[in-house]
Amino acid sequence: MPQLDEASSRALLDAIELGRVQRETRTPEYLPGFTGCILGTAVGDALGLPYEGISPRRAARLFPQPDRYHFLPFGRGMCSDDTEHTLMVAQALIESPGYALAHGNADDFRRRLACSMRLWLLGLPAGIGMATLKGILKLWLFVPRRWQGIHSAGNGPAMRSALIGVFWGDEHPEMLRLYVRASTLLTHSDPKAEHAALAVAQAAHVADLARRTGGRVAPLEYLAQMRGMLGAEGAELAALIERAALSVAASEATPAFARALGLERGVTGYAFHTVPVALHAWLAHPGDYRGAVLAAIECGGDTDTVAAITGAIAGAGCGPEGIPAPWLDRLAEWPRDVEWMTRVATLLAQVRASHIGMLNAYPYSYWVPLRNLLFLAVVLLHGLRRLLPPY
Repeated sequence: MPQLDEASSRALLDAIELGRVQRETRTPEYLPGFTGCILGTAVGDALGLPYEGISPRRAARLFPQPDRYHFLPFGRGMCSDDTEHTLMVAQALIESPGYALAHGNADDFRRRLACSMRLWLLGLPAGIGMATLKGILKLWLFVPRRWQGIHSAGNGPAMRSALIGVFWGDEHPEMLRLYVRASTLLTHSDPKAEHAALAVAQAAHVADLARRTGGRVAPLEYLAQMRGMLGAEGAELAALIERAALSVAASEATPAFARALGLERGVTGYAFHTVPVALHAWLAHPGDYRGAVLAAIECGGDTDTVAAITGAIAGAGCGPEGIPAPWLDRLAEWPRDVEWMTRVATLLAQVRASHIGMLNAYPYSYWVPLRNLLFLAVVLLHGLRRLLPPY
């Protein structure tokens, strides 16, 4: 192995020391945003899951108390693939930033996220979207990159992009775009899916920045940012975001906004339905995690994903202390419980503080397949329950 000269050795030691100091001094600044984003995703996902696929009217009759969990007995909740994808993104973010900055691309992040998705599919996940399933099967076949992904504008990429905004949006906005694109194209090749994911990532960044600076998110300012980021190609989504911003300015409730988009029977999995509604719920309830998530659930339809996206953005903006404690306490996630997710957020904050990746630091849990079998059984029982009255 070649030996470093004295000057190079000193420079390397200085860089290591600088990284250590940055991690110690800046980690507390970033920790609430990452913790709030991850836990906010999980809680929104768990609250919205029992309502998935039913209309707002039926939901109000079947589960008249939207501020409590209904998925398990005794008011407990479990998370679906929305949270699992967020955690896969967290792992890839923890391991990849140094390579990204050195090479100016997101290739290492993309490779690590693809590997996590392949392994995730082996864990027997329930409720996986069809486009995501086909996209991961392509990853298992190791098809060339230009043929990967499915031409779909589903909301899968948007549900896992908020963490990317919290991580890269502050100092490296171009990395934010590269990482969102890399995450999206693994499963979805329609540009609309990327535009929607980019809007969620930027919203999470804006929310987190407002929390750190003590500011307030202005809907029209966020709209102006997205117009610039989306450009002419993303004009359709920019117009929908404008409708959401103007609706919030007019004090219109989120369910009314959803109905104005033609979503009387619930929000669909189409990204240009899911994301505008989630953004409206967030913008209409500044600093109010509870109000934002419940407003998203009230719209019906793909409630777990809409509430997970809303919760991710709102959680980044309020931190974990803004998420109602009873919801965190009654989240029945095992083995990836609240304490475990907080550990992941801590690793993210440490890596973000210095942009030095941590290989093999992510806390794996080999009990996940067993947990997923239990989750599948509960899903089936929950489906049978929904066949019964009240209708």
